[in-house]
Formats: sequence, C-alpha cells, structure tokens
Amino acid sequence: MADPLLEDVGALLREAAADVVVPLFRRLDDADISEKAPGEVVTVADRKAEALISAGLRRLRPDSVVVGEEAVAEDPSLLRHLRGAGDVWLVDPVDGTSNFAAGRRPFALMVALLTDGVPAASWVYDPLDGTMATCRVGEGTWLDGTRARTAEREPVAGALRGTAMTRFLPPDFRRSVEAGGARLGELLPGQHCAGREYLDVLTGDQQFVLFWRTLPWDHAPGTLLVREAGGVARRFDGTDYHPADDGKGLLVAASEEIWNEVRAALLGD
Repeated sequence: MADPLLEDVGALLREAAADVVVPLFRRLDDADISEKAPGEVVTVADRKAEALISAGLRRLRPDSVVVGEEAVAEDPSLLRHLRGAGDVWLVDPVDGTSNFAAGRRPFALMVALLTDGVPAASWVYDPLDGTMATCRVGEGTWLDGTRARTAEREPVAGALRGTAMTRFLPPDFRRSVEAGGARLGELLPGQHCAGREYLDVLTGDQQFVLFWRTLPWDHAPGTLLVREAGGVARRFDGTDYHPADDGKGLLVAASEEIWNEVRAALLGD
C-alpha cells in the first residue's frame, strides 16, 4: 500500500530539484555563491530550495516546525526543537554544496521527520541519477520503490569497500584510520556528499562509511534509512546516533558484523 506521506515529501523534493536546484547546476555566477562560515559555502540554490521545501512541509503538517540548514545558520536556537514535542522537520536543501558550487556531482536533497524527538521518517534524493530513498520507522526502507536490505549482501572477509571522511579527523586519528583501511579491503576518500554515501550503503556500492562531523541535517535522514534497511549507525563508542546529540564521530555499516569489523580495524579496541 502506498504511503501518502512518503509520496508527498518525495514529490516535494523532486519539485525543488526540478524547479530550483538542477536548473542552477553549472550555471551559478560568483554572486550566487557566498561563504557562511570559514570554508563553508552557500549558494542561491540552497536558500531557494530550502524556502520551497520548508513551505511545502508546513502545508503538509501545519503545526510542524522546520529546522533547515540555512535557517540554523541564521538562528542556531532552532536546534532546540530537535528534542521538542510534535513534528519537527530537518531539511538539507542541497547536501554536497561544495560539489554543487564547483559544478561537480554528487549532491542530494534530504529531509527527516522527528516526532516527539524521535526519528520517524526520512528521504534522500539524488536528482542527477533520480535515486530516491524513503523510510518510515518500523516499516523498512524503500529505494526507488524496491525494498532495500543492506545485510543481505555480506562480502567475503578482506573485501569490504567503504569510505572514511578523513578531512576533519584529528591528524593522529586520521593516520590510524588510513592504516586500518588496508586491512579491510578498499578505503575510499569520500564524495563530499553524505546523502550519496548513505545511498551507496543502501545500494551495496559500499558497506561502510565513517564520518567525523555529524551535523543533524547531514545524518538524520541517512542513519534512519540505513537502520530501517538492517544496517547500523552508531557513535564510535557504540551508542546510537541521535540528531540532537552534540558530538563527533559516526560509523555506519551495512550490518552488525561489518560494523564490528570496521570499528576494530579503523578505531582499535
């Protein structure tokens, strides 16, 4: 049976991509790109897409609160809603903005719904290849209309493929992670787009991904998608990730067995 909420929000992301984001890809002027923090860029596409998506989400649930990445840049106090009552939407209008601004792929549009502080549903959409992942808590993950099960594709020992986002890791930690990757199989440098990394875990293109920074709009959607598909998304100490937590480090894997193997190889005991 079709899920109206999953379909309605998915349609909203497709609309934002088709009307705002994709038409501006590789067509930005210098005036369309600015720096909102040292090393962090924002584009006119981020702002326009967030406005469109936020308005649409409020129409779907008029009493809800929207916490968008660009809105938080202007008003960080919005983050208090992530453990609040009622429905709260987390929006990343263009995940992978640095790629988008440079005319590179991938990038994605992402939304997560929290109800009374608990992740309840999520969406990740890659508009260039048309991939849409959706889920409801307790009801599984769907990838382009097909049920996704990450744990059904167990690779042989020593043949794992995954990503370590090392850019923000402390230097000593980075060296340890890079050395440990050789024991796993193939360690990839990352795509600078969290949404695409999560999609690649769902598709089986990789079996794990390690992040250092864990901003809520980057990870609330993907962690729920992976969990509902049978995977694992936890802090390095084994505690579950929650978007309201203020911490560093996140390891995502296609199964419990893979999570334990990757943690031992990259982080030690």
